Amino acid sequence: MTHTIGDRAGELLAGRVPFVHATVVRAQVPASARAGDDAIILADGSIEGFVGGQCTESSVRVAALGAMRDGESVLLRVLPEGSGEFPETPGARVVVNPCLSGGAMEIFLQPRLPRPLVHVVGQSPIAAALFDLGGPLGFDMRRADGAASGAPTALVLASHGGDEPAAIRAALDAGVGWIGLVASPRRGAGVLSELTLDEGERARISTPAGLDIGARTAAEIALSILAEIVQEVRSGRLAVGSTGAPERPLGERPVEAVDPVCGMTVVVGPDTPHLVVDGEDVWFCGPGCRDRYAAEQAGR
Repeated sequence: MTHTIGDRAGELLAGRVPFVHATVVRAQVPASARAGDDAIILADGSIEGFVGGQCTESSVRVAALGAMRDGESVLLRVLPEGSGEFPETPGARVVVNPCLSGGAMEIFLQPRLPRPLVHVVGQSPIAAALFDLGGPLGFDMRRADGAASGAPTALVLASHGGDEPAAIRAALDAGVGWIGLVASPRRGAGVLSELTLDEGERARISTPAGLDIGARTAAEIALSILAEIVQEVRSGRLAVGSTGAPERPLGERPVEAVDPVCGMTVVVGPDTPHLVVDGEDVWFCGPGCRDRYAAEQAGR
């Protein structure tokens, strides 16, 4: 990893911004990239660094956003159309890129996702159990002062009292995606009755917090709460990230289109080449396909 990319990765990790680190593992001449070249791909599809030309970037962008969404590393093999054999590597994802001028490539895509940040309010046995279990389960557990500062992934109110309506309202206004209130169904309903909630806000509040696993002890209740947060994150309903949260939730598929010239799948973004034909947007992998399509349309 180059010094510049390394510094940028450190900044993103410190800011809890998800990204994918792409590293060229192998490249055949005449590919423009070389083994060791690397780049960062952000959740909006932007690429910082170099892993090949524009056609290679299109394939990397699509695969990287999928890796970020799934949380799984991918070895991407990019082959030009009609290329000769490339040595097999178990577990590789193969993409035939019709626009590639030549030179097969292998690129390792590693998602770097922040740990879910959970703020906990209260000093109860359940709050203590949340801290005991949260760390080993991969959560970044921190104490809150009754309201969520910043925008953590989740907030758990385990104080069994206090000004819970105010804490919930503050968390909603701060953009917290999941708020768990530890309370009986009756008390939880009473707390929520003190709030004016729209449908979207109500959907972000869970009370009684936690999955119904028949929990009785403090540790079991804490386990059920963390399990519900895991469920929300894995389903894509809860984005992981705070001040640097992605513009698009990780579970949401990016907008994709098919280049009508080469047949490649491209991620639609502000810099994706496109034309407006008969009032419809047509997207392309690069300027070459766009210009060819434009010429064909002009000759009709």
